[in-house]
Amino acid sequence: MNRARHIAIIMDGNGRWAQQKGLKRIKGHEKGAEVVREITTYCANHPEIEILTLYAFSTENWKRPKMEVEFLMKLLDNWLQKELPTYQRENVRFEVIGDISKFSPKLQERITYTKEQTKNNTKLTQVLALNYGGRDEIIRACKKACASGKEVSEENFEEFFDAKLGDVDMLIRTGGEKRISNFLLWRIAYAELFFTDTYWPDFTAKELENLIDQFKRRQRRFGGI
Repeated sequence: MNRARHIAIIMDGNGRWAQQKGLKRIKGHEKGAEVVREITTYCANHPEIEILTLYAFSTENWKRPKMEVEFLMKLLDNWLQKELPTYQRENVRFEVIGDISKFSPKLQERITYTKEQTKNNTKLTQVLALNYGGRDEIIRACKKACASGKEVSEENFEEFFDAKLGDVDMLIRTGGEKRISNFLLWRIAYAELFFTDTYWPDFTAKELENLIDQFKRRQRRFGGI
């Protein structure tokens, strides 16, 4: 039976959720942050799941209105501060992939501090993809590999990424769109893909559980018969 060791989620639909309710887009992001806590807690207590990777802010998201980007940066800072007790209580290790050098020094310090405080937690690794793009990650890894002088292979290439996470087993996208959107391009080579019309603020642990059940029934061939 398939084992969902590494689940990755494209958390889409915050803005549309808010607009449907006549709210400002930022309200969708606030509600979406609450759902991250619910899903992380569920995964931390699931016997199979070891890694949960969440697409939080892409390299393309800088194109959004300045006020929305500034709000997202403040939301992330406040959320990390507020969620630290949850990480500790649920024994969750916090990790980041992406180029965070573009963030403010204050936010970079918050990210580094949260990683340091949770580095010994062992139940689940929650990974936030921040200022992340799959192509950018591969290009940066190639530069590191060239600088190292090592011979590169499929087996050792991931050591040049921001974090060693291994392959994704399940890739889920909420919000009704059916695109990969430049997410984890190297790691999703044989991932099982799931697309749901549910907007991220309405996504629940119960729906995730149902998708995991579907995943277990799929036949994964990895290029074989």
